[in-house]
Amino acid sequence: MPLVAVLPFVESWEWRLVAFVLYILAAVTDYYDGMLARRRNQITRLGQLLDPLADKLLLVGTLVPMLLLSGAAALPWADATPPGAVLGPILRDGGDPLFPFVTVLGRWGLPWWIFAVVVGRELFMTVFRQAAARRGVVIAAIGPAKWKTGFQSTWVGAAYFWFFAATLAAEQGWTATPWVAFAHFNGLVGVVTMVVATALTLYSLALYLRRFGYVFWGVRARG
Repeated sequence: MPLVAVLPFVESWEWRLVAFVLYILAAVTDYYDGMLARRRNQITRLGQLLDPLADKLLLVGTLVPMLLLSGAAALPWADATPPGAVLGPILRDGGDPLFPFVTVLGRWGLPWWIFAVVVGRELFMTVFRQAAARRGVVIAAIGPAKWKTGFQSTWVGAAYFWFFAATLAAEQGWTATPWVAFAHFNGLVGVVTMVVATALTLYSLALYLRRFGYVFWGVRARG
């Protein structure tokens, strides 16, 4: 996780590619870890507590670079950059590069409020799980939360891919139509999964509170 969090800030497409590959390896091995535990009936109470915690550490470690490198203030239709130039990074006032998603509707960064919602929810659930565990209740991941994790992983993967791809495109001067189309496709995937992941973040939180709030409130929800 430290390497995945730090390498995107190295201004080299090679190191940003390494960060992307490391993230994919982390996400894929996390998926198979859970699948093998279920298939071999090796699910433990410790694993049910540590697995979500590991997911949250990786998520926070990737969202911070995404927030700082994609430009929290970047909005769709907010610039008049020539079409070919938007395929590489844009420059903030201090000259540092930014990597918002590029779509046919404009450039989309990671808004502060989405960052706050996602990170705040994960921090709350970490505390919630630990407090419930002290009362003898293990809160395992529910279906919508697993879908949320899947969309988050795709969103982060698209952002990390764009960090290295945009750097390489700027270095090589790529403006050909196939590259433009792929850049727009990657941007669309990133924006859509960001929106869906945020919605599932709030929905799954509501379900957790409804199902397990009795641990603190003393009233078990029906259904």
